[in-house]
Parts: sequence; C-alpha cells; structure tokens
Amino acid sequence: MIAIHKFLRRPVLRAAFLASILVLQAGPATAHAEEWVPERPIRLLVPYGPGGSSDVIARAMAAEMSHTLGQQIVVENKGGGQGIIATMEAARAKPDGYTLLLGHVGTLAVNPAMISDLPYDPQRDFAPIALLAKVPMIFAIGKNVPANDLASFVALAKSKPGILNYGSAGNGSAGHLAFEMLKSVTGIDVMHVPYRGTGAQTTDLLAGNIDAASAGTPGLLPHAQAGNVRIIAVGSSHRLDVLPDVPTVAEQGYPGFESSQWFGLLAPAGTPAPVIARLHKDALLALHSPSVSERLAHDSSEPAGLGPKEFAEFIQSESKRWGEVVRHANLRTR
Repeated sequence: MIAIHKFLRRPVLRAAFLASILVLQAGPATAHAEEWVPERPIRLLVPYGPGGSSDVIARAMAAEMSHTLGQQIVVENKGGGQGIIATMEAARAKPDGYTLLLGHVGTLAVNPAMISDLPYDPQRDFAPIALLAKVPMIFAIGKNVPANDLASFVALAKSKPGILNYGSAGNGSAGHLAFEMLKSVTGIDVMHVPYRGTGAQTTDLLAGNIDAASAGTPGLLPHAQAGNVRIIAVGSSHRLDVLPDVPTVAEQGYPGFESSQWFGLLAPAGTPAPVIARLHKDALLALHSPSVSERLAHDSSEPAGLGPKEFAEFIQSESKRWGEVVRHANLRTR
C-alpha cells in the first residue's frame, strides 16, 4: 500500500523528463506549420487556496509558460469542496485550450475512492497534458507541543488518545491522506481538522489552534526555518537537502513509509490534439527553465514531465494505490 510506485522512482522521472526534452528539440520542422497559437489569455484553475504547493507550482509554471505561449496564463485559486469546485469548472469548460486545471493527487486519485457520487470522472472528463512535479510531504507540530521528534509525538498522542488534532488543506487532500497513513502505521488516535487550503491550515498551526499538520515543503518550510513550527519527519524515501537533520518516517522506525503529492496539467476532454501538443511542449520547456527549476529545487520538488499517455496511465495507477489507503482508513464519505 505504501510502496513507492514505479512511476515515482527518481531515475524514471528524470529519464522521462530528459527524453521528452530531446523529442522536442529533435521534432520535425513541419510540426510548426500545424502548431496551435493561443489568441487570448488562458485560465489555470487551482483547486486549493493560496499558500500551498499547488499555488507555488501553478504560479511558477504560469509565469514561464506565459512567455513561451505569447499569452498570459492567469492563475485562479478556487479552494473548497475537496477540490471539486475548481475541478468541476474545468471539466465543464469549453475544450479549446483556454481553461486548464492543475490536477492533484487529491482531486484525481483520492476523491474517486472517497466519494461515491463524485460529479466528475478523472479518466473521462479530462485530457492529460503533463505530469509536472512530485512534492514530498513533511510532518510538523506547533512550537508549544511538547515533542521534539516523531517518537515523542507518537508517545504524546498515545498518552492522550483522541485529544490531539492535526490540520490538512481539506478532506481528501494530500496532507489528509499522509497523516492518515502515519496514524495507520504508528497506531495513534489524532483528530482531523480540514481547512480550505494550506494557508488557512498553517495560520491555525502557527496560532496554536491545531497541534500538527502535514503538507508539502512550500507551505511549512519557511515557518520551520523561522522557528515557529517544528518539522518532526519527512514522508519521502530519502532525507531532503533543505532539511538534512530531519529523518524520514521510515528512518524513525516505520520501514517502507513513503508519502508524496504530485501535480499535473490537464485540459477538458475533447481538447484538440494540436492544443494538447503545444501545451505539453511549453510545459516541458517551463519545467526545464532556470526559474522553474530553481523554484522546484528550493521546495524539494522533483520535476516529472510525463506526457499525455504516460500521465493518463499514472493517474490510473495512483488511483489504485491511494484507493487502498482510503479503504484502510475508512475515509469514504458518501
């Protein structure tokens, strides 16, 4: 259930990304004659509020792709409803390339397992463009929580079953699933408090209104560096360069634990192939650019670059993996 999927292995991501770049550079000159050229600004819907990994990645990609496409990509944060609000709007948009969605593990792989009457189908309603990045999850506690590492936090939680709580960016978010996975392997009873985005969750963690949280590095790392929260573990299979002294969950007694979130670019189903091809090309160029590369590296994010077909297969495989987590934690909502 918690094994690293083959698509997320770092060599595979790196090989796929570099291969895609080589294809772009070596493509036939005749392709330019059929290339789609946008004539007005493009909307990029983000299913979570400002301040989290989704917002950071969306804005970095939008800024770079705006240059290469010759039209501005406008990021619109529409949080709430487990990401359903923005995802539904994207699914119903005209398939002309002018409305895009920042897909996420929560909206594309977790929601289908959690919600029986989900009003969209990730496989049917979207045309995948590119898997963009993988972001390791980190686990943090408020500075007033009397614990210094994962072991002491687990001991504290076990001494007060059902009393401590943790926040997430919302039901079905990556932070929600990551902490439920942690609860499963450690045997602790900690109450979930969902928010409408990482920003709101982090605000309450800083204020001491919640005890713990899990999120990607962009949302929590700056506050940890300022000494306002303590990061007690990272969910990746290896330590992070930006947190060299923080051990992984696996290192702290739970072998095989791995939890990361991922992000990809999608368009409404039925979007013409030339539009998908152009957006895929520019997305890869953006991932390869110094500005986006530096932004991702700063947040310990790994660029992916899988193409439309590979991204579609990846979504299917992740749906199965996270479906097991949902069932094990009994998180089905309706």
